[in-house]
Amino acid sequence: MNLFLTIMALLFPLLAGYGIYGFFLKKFLSLNDVQKTPAHVLRDDVDFEPAGKFYLFGQHVSAIAAAGPIVGPILAGMWFGWLPAALWIVLGGIFIGGVHDLTTLVASVRHQGKSIAEIVKENMSRKTFVLFLIFLWISLMYVITAFTDITAGTFAEPVNGGKVASSSMMYLGLAVLMGFIVQKFKPDLKLLTVIFIPLVMVCIYLGGIFPLKLSAFFGMKASLLWSMLLMGYCFIASVVPVWVLLQPRGYLGGFFLTVTVLVSFAGIALGSWNNGLRVEFPAFISWHNPSGLSLFPLLFTTIACGACSGFHALVSSGTTSKQLDKETDAKLVGYGSMLFESAVAIIALGTLMMLGPTELQNFKEPNMIYANGIATFLNTLGINKDFAVSFALLAFATFIYDTLDVATRLGRYILEELLNWRNPWSPYVAAFLTLLLPCFFLVQKAAALQGSSLADWRMFWTVFGSSNQLLAGFVLFTLSLWLYRQKMKFSYVLIPAVFMLVTSMVSLAIIIKPSLRNMLSGKFVLNPLDITAVILMGLSIWLLTDGLRTFTKNAFPLKEKNKNIS
Repeated sequence: MNLFLTIMALLFPLLAGYGIYGFFLKKFLSLNDVQKTPAHVLRDDVDFEPAGKFYLFGQHVSAIAAAGPIVGPILAGMWFGWLPAALWIVLGGIFIGGVHDLTTLVASVRHQGKSIAEIVKENMSRKTFVLFLIFLWISLMYVITAFTDITAGTFAEPVNGGKVASSSMMYLGLAVLMGFIVQKFKPDLKLLTVIFIPLVMVCIYLGGIFPLKLSAFFGMKASLLWSMLLMGYCFIASVVPVWVLLQPRGYLGGFFLTVTVLVSFAGIALGSWNNGLRVEFPAFISWHNPSGLSLFPLLFTTIACGACSGFHALVSSGTTSKQLDKETDAKLVGYGSMLFESAVAIIALGTLMMLGPTELQNFKEPNMIYANGIATFLNTLGINKDFAVSFALLAFATFIYDTLDVATRLGRYILEELLNWRNPWSPYVAAFLTLLLPCFFLVQKAAALQGSSLADWRMFWTVFGSSNQLLAGFVLFTLSLWLYRQKMKFSYVLIPAVFMLVTSMVSLAIIIKPSLRNMLSGKFVLNPLDITAVILMGLSIWLLTDGLRTFTKNAFPLKEKNKNIS
């Protein structure tokens, strides 16, 4: 099967979905530019600052994408085959993920740029609001932990890790420089793009000449050292103004991501035409993964980013809504970004699809499968393969950077709100406390569900995926209530909400089941992952119970009133 034609068959529905279903979503939400957005009304040049839709699109894409649309699709494809993964990416992106992201962004804009937690507060009870904040904060811990561990492992990789680490440090320096130039001189964005994108390529080249490698220090492995350094980066990035790092790095990251997708697509086309790139990997493998877990619900929680991700709601309502210039820009920034991320996931899946069983054995991790695939695509365009591998790994690390500091900033916001901290030191203390739990997780020895040793990030990924999708389900449920109260169409949000809630609750139950079995047999071992999974399950049940009660009161007010009278 021709690889290019297969990829095209998967990308075309995404493009059609943006044009057709996006048109109806714009109509359902009544997007207009009559009222000024919070970026203008509440402008403070720290958190609230209007940005052009393409500048914001790049920042938003890079913040939501990270490693999710790369790692998840490749993992799920390795377990179940590429076809189930591709179907979930395409259908999930169009009808669930895109709806989730766009509606969250619009709801936040119409609530003065408030977070999704504040929207919960206005549409549900105070108790639900507090529980939701706790749920969000714990969920963000897994986002930070999983992505930090993956990045640290990439930097510590013996062959290319030092090159990518060095290029990454230079890339961050470029982003800071660009931020100061934009803030002070307000130059034309096209001119900056022409200057800084080639400089990113220079960073990749220099990284190969001056690799940055860390050796063991006081018994700490290089990967753990990198994890701690990344924690330091997260702290700094979460407390500085958005124009210093978040906006410029987000734009560069989004542009870098776009370039990666476009040149990969061109490489697939040329390689399929000249070199006969074909789909070698099986379309379907099994209904169960190697650990015995079934396709439902594992497929839908393993592939979060790329199809639907609750984390996107935190970005949409936490930082993006505060920078949206015009309400009609929301279709491109919210819905378009999600479908673009789905396209990234399809390209990532393509790097697996081209591998035969023998070739797959040469690559142990999804990041290396991705890097090898992208390098193969770029090599068909005449680009040196070693440079292409470094390019792909830097792109991989760059996507994660964007999510790491946004997640930490959002965790800081939530903790400040939860504890009602409003003083000059509260951002620093809240950011520090937000990073304590990920630091604790990263120094622990994780064990797999069946008792065998796995790479730490794989353990975090299972809980991250479940909590992430549970968050998406609850956000969709909240948004359906908001739409109902606004007398707007809400069924297109409520139906995906039910699917995501059922899927993620089943997944969390499967994760907890082995520990419960051990506890009942007297062999219970204290595992922080299981403890937090149990806490998430308890919080979700409490949230859903209270949410259903609130929804029922609003959906059937007359019945409730008659009941009270009687």
